[in-house]
Amino acid sequence: MKKIIGITGGIGSGKSFVSRIIEKMGYPVFYADQASKWLTNNDPEVKKKLIQLLGNEVYLEGTLNIPFLSKIVFSSDAKREQINQIIHPVVRRYFTEWVESQSVELCFNEAAILFETGAYKNFDGIILVTAPDDLRIKRVMERDKCTMEEVQVRMKKQWPDEKKRTFQPLEIMNDESQALLIQIETAIKELKK
Repeated sequence: MKKIIGITGGIGSGKSFVSRIIEKMGYPVFYADQASKWLTNNDPEVKKKLIQLLGNEVYLEGTLNIPFLSKIVFSSDAKREQINQIIHPVVRRYFTEWVESQSVELCFNEAAILFETGAYKNFDGIILVTAPDDLRIKRVMERDKCTMEEVQVRMKKQWPDEKKRTFQPLEIMNDESQALLIQIETAIKELKK
């Protein structure tokens, strides 16, 4: 029987890095953020609804205006929720079709806000990737070329790891000192039980 596993973690925790290792181990990984970006640029219904909600400025020459959208998402909880209600159902449908096309016992879905949205309930198991806050901030500042304050604002929009741990996920500490591969292999063994 196929098991569907979520991989989540706060911004800068390294969940994509962990996901790529899992992929190299031979397991398929669905990247929800990438799918979401692709769908917002290519799905006519999503584009239409986003333009109705946010105006024509949300697309520049037919391509999603990410700085404009990010500014809205991180400044208005109400608008973020409305945007999620447009995008998340389409991503979920796309993911369901993707899972059906896989022929392995474990399928993974990498997504930032599985707990915050309640989506964790749809999975057979969850891997939570964690890292110390100072390391997460450093990674995001380097990756996104942004300030510490900007990263902290984004971090505050996500649940802290302590709250996520109450759901008893399998945890992988990505602090650049503990061996990742051993933790990943242990988690996969546990998930196969």
